[in-house]
Amino acid sequence: MAGQEAVIVTRNLTKQYGSITAVQDLNLEIQAGEVFGLLGPNGAGKTTTILMLLGLTEPTGGQALVHGLDATRHPLEVKRIVGYLPDNVGFYDDLTARENLLYTASLNQIPASLARQRLEAALAEVGLADAADRRVREFSRGMRQRLGIADVILKDPTIIILDEPTLGIDPQGVQELLDLILRLARERGKTILISSHLLHQVQQICDRVGIFVGGRLIAVGPVALLGQQVMAGKPLEIELQAEPDNDDLLAVLEALPGVATVERRGAFMRVGCAAGVDVRRELAPYLAGKGFTLLYLRARGYDLDDIYRQYFQGEGYHGALAG
Repeated sequence: MAGQEAVIVTRNLTKQYGSITAVQDLNLEIQAGEVFGLLGPNGAGKTTTILMLLGLTEPTGGQALVHGLDATRHPLEVKRIVGYLPDNVGFYDDLTARENLLYTASLNQIPASLARQRLEAALAEVGLADAADRRVREFSRGMRQRLGIADVILKDPTIIILDEPTLGIDPQGVQELLDLILRLARERGKTILISSHLLHQVQQICDRVGIFVGGRLIAVGPVALLGQQVMAGKPLEIELQAEPDNDDLLAVLEALPGVATVERRGAFMRVGCAAGVDVRRELAPYLAGKGFTLLYLRARGYDLDDIYRQYFQGEGYHGALAG
């Protein structure tokens, strides 16, 4: 569980490049042990924010604090306690995974004996122990990302920042990486900031998310709470699949008390409830009694894709976040 101490704090953090404002008046607190997702489309200002947190670019205004350290004034101290995985991690392709990590350890002035001990543990933790002596040129992107995380945890940072960590990885590799990130937070107590535009993936592991568009943080909180805020006062809308999926299904759904509207949307039935009514508990037994089997059900408006659409419909951002 996330702790109570805020280990990353930004106060009116702003970055301008000439007439372009990349980040505007960002006020954010991330707690110790928390997995926080910074979500937004490409060009939203996520990477610029990360670079200011790391002291790699100087803000135009405001302040970024990491464990109480001003990232602009104390960049070296910040880098000692933060591990960073960029969106395109680089390794020496002609070196093995082990050799790459030993080189990183030497750059971080980790004593050789401790480096070897940490190296073996890190490779095992990310599932690359059997590939330790393979040259990195043979690695898939998913393996490179896992090696990148091993590279990060080799220095045993208290905070880990990951910029688009799942980009370009196959579904199995994504799940393995997300499981690994969650273990680092839950079992190792790491504070993790993930920057991503892939909503569904991040939703699985984040304690809270911040939705970032046009350099501004528009909404922040647990996904469930954001969904409640978006849907407050609106009639519940349910998406479902059932079998047999025939013409009778629509009529059966329309006859359920509390249902206001029913329409077919592609492979799904869209059920609109009357104001203040929730028929989800009744649906499965009701359909079973009519000879149908409920296969899939979700309340629309409560996942990140829906939340994103609701927040930004009026700002020219329609649909899910694009790559």
